[in-house]
Amino acid sequence: MQIRDARPEEFGEIGALTAQVYLGVGLVREDSGYLAELRDAPRRASRAQLVVAVEDGRVVGSVTFALPGSEYAELASDGEAEFRMLVVDEAARGHGVGGLLVGECLRRAREAGATTVRLSTAAISTAAHRLYERLGFVRTPGRDWSPAPGYRLLTYAAAIGWCDRCGEPLATGDHTACRAARQLEPPRWCTRCRRRMVVQVTPTGWTARCVEHGELRSP
Repeated sequence: MQIRDARPEEFGEIGALTAQVYLGVGLVREDSGYLAELRDAPRRASRAQLVVAVEDGRVVGSVTFALPGSEYAELASDGEAEFRMLVVDEAARGHGVGGLLVGECLRRAREAGATTVRLSTAAISTAAHRLYERLGFVRTPGRDWSPAPGYRLLTYAAAIGWCDRCGEPLATGDHTACRAARQLEPPRWCTRCRRRMVVQVTPTGWTARCVEHGELRSP
């Protein structure tokens, strides 16, 4: 299984798969004008990052990853990222393809310095909801929205990177105690690369330095 950027010769296959999945699960109808957008893989690749899962030379899944400023970023603001149009070929479901594609989006978001990844999903996509929750996404009902009358989209978000107090992934576990401790102590871990930082505490404040990402200072 390869997870990588889509290639131009795969755009037709990706567009057909995306439309097929949306039609198959009832997310769109045959007369929907949105089908043209689902099939337009070249446009997504030119305005966002079009990622595919390829097995034995065949595209078995795809997702569109977008950073703020892209027209495909409907929810993401500064310091965030977003993915859309996650699809997996019916014949490949149950083999972890969706999880690999979401994991790649999280990796790209982390590389871009984002701290949160957001997504929108239809209420009927219950299998997708289970996948997102298993990967650390939580519901953000305050961000739910309607792209068209009578069509409600649910939203999820996942914190990415690492806790600067315990060094564990932000997307897993409860970091309430870490946040409380950080009110009194300097950070110990780099949230971008999980390196242990060099911390110096003085009577007037603190500094915490990562060899890769520089120095932080107390407010």
